[in-house]
Amino acid sequence: MTITHTLLTQLSFTLPRGLVDSSGVAHRQGIMRLATARDELVAHKHRHVQAYPEYLILVLLSQVVIQLGTLESVSPDDLENLLTQDLAYLRELYNRINQTGSAQLPVQCPQCSHQFQTELIMSGEL
Repeated sequence: MTITHTLLTQLSFTLPRGLVDSSGVAHRQGIMRLATARDELVAHKHRHVQAYPEYLILVLLSQVVIQLGTLESVSPDDLENLLTQDLAYLRELYNRINQTGSAQLPVQCPQCSHQFQTELIMSGEL
Protein backbone atom coordinates (compact mmCIF):
# COMPACT_ATOMS: atom_id res chain seq x y z
CA MET A 1 0.00 0.00 0.00
CA THR A 2 1.44 3.36 -1.05
CA ILE A 3 0.34 6.54 0.67
CA THR A 4 0.83 9.69 -1.32
CA HIS A 5 0.82 13.09 0.32
CA THR A 6 0.08 16.19 -1.68
CA LEU A 7 1.86 19.29 -0.49
CA LEU A 8 -0.59 22.18 -0.49
CA THR A 9 1.35 25.34 -1.21
CA GLN A 10 -1.46 27.89 -1.55
CA LEU A 11 -4.07 29.05 0.89
CA SER A 12 -7.21 31.12 0.39
CA PHE A 13 -7.97 33.82 2.93
CA THR A 14 -10.41 36.64 3.64
CA LEU A 15 -9.13 39.86 5.16
CA PRO A 16 -11.18 41.23 8.05
CA ARG A 17 -11.50 44.69 6.44
CA GLY A 18 -9.84 44.61 3.02
CA LEU A 19 -7.30 46.60 1.07
CA VAL A 20 -9.05 49.63 -0.41
CA ASP A 21 -7.70 50.64 -3.82
CA SER A 22 -7.64 54.14 -5.36
CA SER A 23 -11.17 53.57 -6.74
CA GLY A 24 -12.55 52.87 -3.27
CA VAL A 25 -12.97 49.11 -3.89
CA ALA A 26 -12.16 46.87 -0.91
CA HIS A 27 -10.26 43.70 -1.85
CA ARG A 28 -10.77 41.03 0.83
CA GLN A 29 -10.46 37.61 -0.85
CA GLY A 30 -6.93 36.48 -1.55
CA ILE A 31 -4.48 33.65 -1.98
CA MET A 32 -1.17 33.29 -0.16
CA ARG A 33 1.48 30.79 -1.17
CA LEU A 34 4.09 29.26 1.07
CA ALA A 35 7.30 31.29 1.25
CA THR A 36 10.61 30.06 -0.13
CA ALA A 37 14.16 30.72 1.00
CA ARG A 38 14.50 32.94 -2.07
CA ASP A 39 11.58 35.09 -0.89
CA GLU A 40 13.38 35.72 2.39
CA LEU A 41 16.68 36.53 0.67
CA VAL A 42 15.12 38.88 -1.88
CA ALA A 43 13.15 40.66 0.84
CA HIS A 44 16.26 41.29 2.95
CA LYS A 45 18.02 42.81 -0.09
CA HIS A 46 15.10 45.14 -0.94
CA ARG A 47 16.16 48.80 -0.90
CA HIS A 48 13.41 49.87 1.52
CA VAL A 49 14.29 47.10 3.95
CA GLN A 50 17.93 48.20 3.93
CA ALA A 51 16.86 51.64 5.18
CA TYR A 52 13.86 50.56 7.27
CA PRO A 53 14.07 46.97 8.57
CA GLU A 54 10.43 47.08 9.74
CA TYR A 55 9.44 47.25 6.04
CA LEU A 56 10.49 43.59 5.69
CA ILE A 57 7.01 42.19 6.38
CA LEU A 58 5.46 44.30 3.60
CA VAL A 59 8.03 43.05 1.09
CA LEU A 60 7.59 39.43 2.20
CA LEU A 61 3.81 39.64 2.01
CA SER A 62 3.93 41.27 -1.43
CA GLN A 63 5.89 38.25 -2.68
CA VAL A 64 3.64 35.55 -1.23
CA VAL A 65 0.19 37.14 -1.65
CA ILE A 66 -0.38 36.06 -5.23
CA GLN A 67 -3.95 37.30 -5.48
CA LEU A 68 -5.98 39.92 -3.64
CA GLY A 69 -9.43 40.62 -4.97
CA THR A 70 -9.20 41.80 -8.56
CA LEU A 71 -5.72 43.31 -8.20
CA GLU A 72 -3.33 41.89 -10.77
CA SER A 73 -0.38 42.13 -8.38
CA VAL A 74 0.29 43.32 -4.85
CA SER A 75 3.27 45.57 -4.14
CA PRO A 76 4.76 46.67 -0.82
CA ASP A 77 3.42 50.15 -1.66
CA ASP A 78 -0.10 48.71 -1.93
CA LEU A 79 0.27 46.95 1.40
CA GLU A 80 1.24 50.23 3.09
CA ASN A 81 -2.46 51.09 2.79
CA LEU A 82 -3.66 48.05 4.75
CA LEU A 83 -5.46 48.74 7.99
CA THR A 84 -3.44 47.46 10.93
CA GLN A 85 -6.03 44.74 11.63
CA ASP A 86 -5.52 43.32 8.12
CA LEU A 87 -1.73 43.61 8.36
CA ALA A 88 -1.79 41.75 11.69
CA TYR A 89 -4.01 39.07 10.13
CA LEU A 90 -1.67 38.55 7.16
CA ARG A 91 1.41 38.55 9.39
CA GLU A 92 -0.12 35.90 11.65
CA LEU A 93 -1.24 33.82 8.69
CA TYR A 94 2.23 34.06 7.10
CA ASN A 95 3.91 33.00 10.35
CA ARG A 96 1.53 30.13 11.03
CA ILE A 97 1.68 28.51 7.60
CA ASN A 98 5.41 29.03 7.10
CA GLN A 99 6.69 28.32 10.60
CA THR A 100 4.24 25.87 12.12
CA GLY A 101 2.83 24.48 8.89
CA SER A 102 -0.70 24.84 10.22
CA ALA A 103 -3.44 27.42 10.18
CA GLN A 104 -5.08 25.76 13.21
CA LEU A 105 -5.62 27.66 16.45
CA PRO A 106 -6.40 26.13 19.82
CA VAL A 107 -9.58 27.72 21.22
CA GLN A 108 -11.85 27.27 24.20
CA CYS A 109 -15.61 27.77 24.32
CA PRO A 110 -16.35 30.62 26.76
CA GLN A 111 -19.60 28.95 27.87
CA CYS A 112 -18.70 25.30 28.43
CA SER A 113 -14.85 25.51 28.44
CA HIS A 114 -14.61 22.78 25.78
CA GLN A 115 -11.25 23.00 24.00
CA PHE A 116 -10.92 22.38 20.26
CA GLN A 117 -9.00 23.44 17.14
CA THR A 118 -10.30 25.89 14.55
CA GLU A 119 -8.94 27.41 11.36
CA LEU A 120 -7.19 30.76 11.58
CA ILE A 121 -8.45 31.61 8.13
CA MET A 122 -11.98 32.62 7.33
CA SER A 123 -12.10 30.71 4.04
CA GLY A 124 -10.05 28.09 2.22
CA GLU A 125 -7.84 25.32 3.50
CA LEU A 126 -4.16 24.65 4.00
